[in-house]
Amino acid sequence: MKDYRPWLVNLLVLTLSACQEAPEKQQNMEIRPVAQQPKPNLVIIYADDLGYGDVGSYGATGVATPNIDAIASKGLKLTDAHASAATCTPSRYSLLTGEHGFRSKAAILPGDAPLLISPEQPTLPKLLKKAGYASAVIGKWHLGLGYGEVDWNQAVKPGPLEIGFDYSFLLPATGDRVPTVYLENHHVVNLELDDPLEVNYQQNIGNRPTGHSHPELLRVKADPQHSNTIVNGVSRIGSMTGGESAYWVDEEFPDIFTAKAVDFMRKHKDQPFFLFHSMHDIHVPRMPNPRFKNASTMGPRGDAIAQLDWMTGQIVEELEKLGIADNTILIFTSDNGPVLDDGYQDMAVELLGEHKPAGPLRGGKYSAYEAGTRVPTIVYWPGTIAPAESDALVSQLDIYATMADIIGLPLADTEAIDSEVQTPAWLGKSDKGRDWLALESVGTVSLRHGKWKYIRPLQNESLPAWLHNKDIETGLQGTQQVFNLETDIGEQRNLAATEPERVVIMQQKLGEIISSGY
Repeated sequence: MKDYRPWLVNLLVLTLSACQEAPEKQQNMEIRPVAQQPKPNLVIIYADDLGYGDVGSYGATGVATPNIDAIASKGLKLTDAHASAATCTPSRYSLLTGEHGFRSKAAILPGDAPLLISPEQPTLPKLLKKAGYASAVIGKWHLGLGYGEVDWNQAVKPGPLEIGFDYSFLLPATGDRVPTVYLENHHVVNLELDDPLEVNYQQNIGNRPTGHSHPELLRVKADPQHSNTIVNGVSRIGSMTGGESAYWVDEEFPDIFTAKAVDFMRKHKDQPFFLFHSMHDIHVPRMPNPRFKNASTMGPRGDAIAQLDWMTGQIVEELEKLGIADNTILIFTSDNGPVLDDGYQDMAVELLGEHKPAGPLRGGKYSAYEAGTRVPTIVYWPGTIAPAESDALVSQLDIYATMADIIGLPLADTEAIDSEVQTPAWLGKSDKGRDWLALESVGTVSLRHGKWKYIRPLQNESLPAWLHNKDIETGLQGTQQVFNLETDIGEQRNLAATEPERVVIMQQKLGEIISSGY
């Protein structure tokens, strides 16, 4: 049974003593009791493949992120915050459902996958709708659409609207997968029905050039997996024909997505709203708008970080213009850790310089090591959250139950079964976060308990072939691994042999979590 004590008991007042930094500024800041405020808006800016060390306030070099750094300095900077998984689909699933992705066998989906979240399943937007919230998802989706083979020339559903959102403007999957079209609510944008769109992930269809057949047309070379249909000089995963009037231009993403997000906020400024602003950046293909060219010293990957920072700044600026920033919880975070070479030869490795995408952490996207899931996470709520830094162990899984707590809505026992109320930790009242946290990666599941980390041995020897080409330390081994992150944040010293009792305890606890929930 979840503990949903009233917010007034959990947190009467957020005090300035939570942070010793900038004391003069804090003395002049009015920290309001949450219980006395109207229902706060929720904006989640969800970056893609952004590593722990990829923004300035977490140690980035080679690229400036002034807008993200500004909210970090004015809000709560979390240093031990995690996506639920080291890949995008299960992380997104978990954020919206409050459940681990492994409960529904969530994995990286192909572009033509059916909807992963059942329309009957409780979701975060459905929860907030009960409290009168309007909701939108704008940007990358990658949670599947429809029930089976999708006819892109008709209404595409079920999708975001069927799981609780009021509005959606999407990349149906990811930027590196077909179809390379926008989907607004149920329909492909600008599609001409006399040129029907067809998508196939089993074989090549139509006569469009591919990266395999016409490499001379490519603006950036790609690996075999990403060398099918070419659109905008970029080859993608999967094959597509028709629908040419609807094709996107990658460089237009920042302006189009930002405009849609701003329009939604303007329309709903007089009622509570939830905006899930699911960014494409800094996922491949990294094709930032020309105005961000050379905004970093790291080529397209660094320039995409600068573009992401600009988009973040536009959202904050609009909240301030609308006069609703003080009643908006803004969470900036990422769906998983960093990756450099993820299918396209865009010089991400060669131009890295001294920059460390994972900061002091080991691993990255796909990995069981900390960099797979520990991501930059900032909570910004002017006038309610005082500037602070916290090492509380928190998870995106808990946004669901924590928002329910903040707005005073009870959850059913079968709803968001892995989500915990962690309101004090998420709002900077306490450095005490989770006791236990299971973390997914490709091939295994790990467990955090305080500063201890346990990585379960590899259970399945059959891993996807593409994983071997990523130059990532996966953390997959045939033996137990245990690390003390307090003294070994880089996970270099496996203590399993000297901590046998801890291995047994953590192994058993992880088994309990996987089999029955927390």
